[in-house]
Amino acid sequence: MTVRRALPLLAATALLLTGCAGQSPPPHDPPARPQLPPAGGQLDYQLGGAYDPPDGVNVVVRDRAAASVDDLYSVCYVNGFQTQPGELDAWPEDLLLRDDDGEPVIDPDWPDEVILDTRKAEEIAKIVGPWIRDCASDWFDAVEFDNLDTYTRTDGALSRDDALDLATLLVDTAHDVGLAAGQKNADEDAPLLHSRAGFDFAVVEECAAYAECSAYTEVYGDHVLAIEYTDNLPRPWDEVCADPETPASVVLRDRDLLTPEDPAYVFETCG
Repeated sequence: MTVRRALPLLAATALLLTGCAGQSPPPHDPPARPQLPPAGGQLDYQLGGAYDPPDGVNVVVRDRAAASVDDLYSVCYVNGFQTQPGELDAWPEDLLLRDDDGEPVIDPDWPDEVILDTRKAEEIAKIVGPWIRDCASDWFDAVEFDNLDTYTRTDGALSRDDALDLATLLVDTAHDVGLAAGQKNADEDAPLLHSRAGFDFAVVEECAAYAECSAYTEVYGDHVLAIEYTDNLPRPWDEVCADPETPASVVLRDRDLLTPEDPAYVFETCG
């Protein structure tokens, strides 16, 4: 279950500006090895729009079209396995998964996203790779890759091995430019995504709601960034916080990941 809210128009604007400038700014020199999110760090999840993080936050996740945050551990969101809303035309037609009638296969949960044909991992990685390098150029510390479990929604057309092949290429690219790589959801594949694809930490949604948190913490320990949503809490928030299964880095957000100016915005932490 994924509740991404990316910013396709901003992404397109960023691409246009890059083209006008002639080239992207060079990435900063990568550290000897990627730095993991601070264990137990306070998280804010801002895919619905960037804003000044609340006091006490030291880990922020933002869309790749947004800016990183100075002096905070910043994670860059990349949808590596499906097209982003508004960006379908940016993808070659032969990289889109197609059904028996030759029509693009749309994610049943996200009708404005088309599933990528991960059997063509190297070709997809050539498109996603520059996005990852842009995250490094923009001074993000890590990148999270969404829709790792897309293959489960293709009636067998794509396999776990297809996803792992692409994930490995994307993680290698992230590591090459000094970024840590975050697994997004896909609890059942966590051991393989860590051991085979090389993921360093996890970003997980609603693990408390679906009793999945231990599937991630058993693999990544304290390096699990967890988001719960107000419309699907399994019990009161203080009980979620008190549960030893709940990761230390957890935040309660509104489903649409709104900005503070919206009356429906919710941001709560434990403690």
